[in-house]
Amino acid sequence: MSFELPTYNAPDFSKEAFRSVPDVRTAVVELEGVAPEGFHAFSIYPEYFRISGKWVLATESRMDCVPVIRDSGRPDVVEFRNLHKGDRVVLGRSEDGSEGVFVHCSGFGCGEGDEEIFSFRTGRTRETAYSRDYDNLYELLRFERDHGSIVWVLGPAVVFDYDSREAMSALIDRGYVNALLAGNALATHDLEGAMLGTALGQDIYTQEQVRGGHYHHLEVINRARRAGSLEKLVEEWDLSSGVIRSALRKNVPIVLAGSIRDDGPLPGVYGNAYEAQDAMRSHLRHATTVVALATQLHTIASGNMTPAFTVRDDQVRPVFIYSVDVSEFAVNKLRDRGSLEVVPIVANVQDFLVHLKNRLE
Repeated sequence: MSFELPTYNAPDFSKEAFRSVPDVRTAVVELEGVAPEGFHAFSIYPEYFRISGKWVLATESRMDCVPVIRDSGRPDVVEFRNLHKGDRVVLGRSEDGSEGVFVHCSGFGCGEGDEEIFSFRTGRTRETAYSRDYDNLYELLRFERDHGSIVWVLGPAVVFDYDSREAMSALIDRGYVNALLAGNALATHDLEGAMLGTALGQDIYTQEQVRGGHYHHLEVINRARRAGSLEKLVEEWDLSSGVIRSALRKNVPIVLAGSIRDDGPLPGVYGNAYEAQDAMRSHLRHATTVVALATQLHTIASGNMTPAFTVRDDQVRPVFIYSVDVSEFAVNKLRDRGSLEVVPIVANVQDFLVHLKNRLE
């Protein structure tokens, strides 16, 4: 089975309902970081704006940001905090085209008429059979390795186990990872595993507590800070395994977003939340598939910055998002945001990664 991208069905703007509507209205930003009253906010779907009599697609999107019309006539997606005096912000709350804004939520098909109105087990729970989802994911990742950009959002549970840590490293080595988004903990415990064979003081293979192990992650952070960078730490200590080591060796970008509870942190961790958000979004805006593993807050943050579509080679295509966690609440939380392509999988991430690595060999 080979993977094929769904065909995008663009709106038919030749219809009278679209030809007779006015251009979008705009208002100028008068106060830095503050949108005019009546601003329009982006959704996760493709959005078209009537500008100078033509319908123009905003080729990037981000939920809860505002469209700014540039002098070129191109609509840009802008966070409120990045609005500047003089920016022309689109106004209007209607999304049916009547105010020059059309939100196209059915570009990849809604499946109407394909299913029974009443059916069992339409939700995603621990009772769901995920066989088909796994099969689709294998084919998707093989396709994306050659044609897309795969962004992984990782929680520390990924590196608490020897086999899952090795599996994630193997996926990086084989070209299935284009960017890593995580926090201080993922990198710290991965490096701890490489340097001391533990994660939070627990042997990553036997899961046994090691005497004095509660110092291990602090030792790693301190050594990293002394080295000055993760690259120098890996080199100075001749680390030969792990997710961070593989990412550095393959030149895969790593974004580590800090939090209030961080120890240290490691060098390179973003302490400013908005700088971290910008760094994460620099990769998510180009992502074609996002795989989020066992990190609820990072998953939601990443999902909220990822639109349901992207434009590649002048073609509109969907962005696929997978959320994997042992908690039903965690995986369904992201799906509740209304994305077209979020696939929740309730699974232990260690088993998930090992299974994935074995099938993608």
